[in-house]
Amino acid sequence: MDVGLKRELEEKVRSGERLTREDGIALYESDDLAWLGGLAHEVRTRKNGDVVYFNVNRHLNMTNVCTASCAYCSFQRKPGEQDAYTMRIEEAVRLAKEMEGENLTELHIVNGLHPTLPWRYYPRSLRELKKALPGVSLKAFTATEIHHFEKISGLSASEILDELIDAGLESLTGGGAEIFDWEVRQHIVDHDTHWEDWSRIHRLAHEKGLKTPCTMLYGHIEEPRHRVDHVLRLRELQDETGGFQVFIPLRYQHDFVDMKDGKIRNRLQARTRMATGAEALKTFAVSRLLFDNVPHVKVFWVMHGVQTAQLALQHGADDMDGSVVEYKITHDADNFGTPNKLTREDLLELIRDAGFRPVERNTRYEVVREYDGPDPDRREAPQPMRV
Repeated sequence: MDVGLKRELEEKVRSGERLTREDGIALYESDDLAWLGGLAHEVRTRKNGDVVYFNVNRHLNMTNVCTASCAYCSFQRKPGEQDAYTMRIEEAVRLAKEMEGENLTELHIVNGLHPTLPWRYYPRSLRELKKALPGVSLKAFTATEIHHFEKISGLSASEILDELIDAGLESLTGGGAEIFDWEVRQHIVDHDTHWEDWSRIHRLAHEKGLKTPCTMLYGHIEEPRHRVDHVLRLRELQDETGGFQVFIPLRYQHDFVDMKDGKIRNRLQARTRMATGAEALKTFAVSRLLFDNVPHVKVFWVMHGVQTAQLALQHGADDMDGSVVEYKITHDADNFGTPNKLTREDLLELIRDAGFRPVERNTRYEVVREYDGPDPDRREAPQPMRV
């Protein structure tokens, strides 16, 4: 990158001036990761100090039966396929109760787009889960699922959200976003929830007082300009609603192991490579610099591995997703070294080892408990950069 452009971008970031589409593309073209990471770290430190947030959550996928066959997805099954499953509500509640230990604060629920489950299954499942786990926040359903509920119920998204909120819904999940640009999206997504409906549903959720996450699936057939476009669409919606709490870049995964039925469902991997660790860190840094109106950037360690996740905390991220016991959507695909479980103590150690102070939060980003930071007497331990 030209030295003059570098200086210009530094001045814009440090003065709080909003970066443009051209700025974002230029940042991706830079090969100076240390400079990018340092600039993003300045921004995350101004916003969140030396804190890394985490929460104690569990993931519950009540069905993997799905009408869509998205090109990147290894989770979906068709009715009658081996490994296809749909939980009875009583079974989902029993499984959730088994996850309740360690002062669980959040249950994260995402499902396939089941072709025959009735709409009433979904609010009833939330009511029963909330009854069984009254102190646990229910973060449930993607905008794609809400759009699916519109079709099977005949209700509007507004009516659906009202009923789900009444049943205990506290936040939507951020999934279904992938990459919004149609140039890419038409090749990776096999359902009809695109930017117009995704944004409409999150806008409605924000109007009803819900705070939601937003995501981006990167590292497949998209180019950096598509990532910039994706973030800027979300930034514009955030200007309008203020309802996004956190942005989560999700690394696209290959299938590394054969499924039990011998099928590899990821139709992209023959012509794609997963993003490298350096590409992941660049994506976190550029996202933090562009997305100036979202308070938090989260690294999902399951999709990045714990070491890259720690490094992401020095490249713009200030949140490390919680102590997942089982995350089938990714672990049905990868076998490249991420553990199935991190406990609260594991997360505390990882955050301190990266040089930060752990703060446990709930779904609303309210502080549950603050912990001591790195031991200042450990000279070999990194200490957070102060701005």
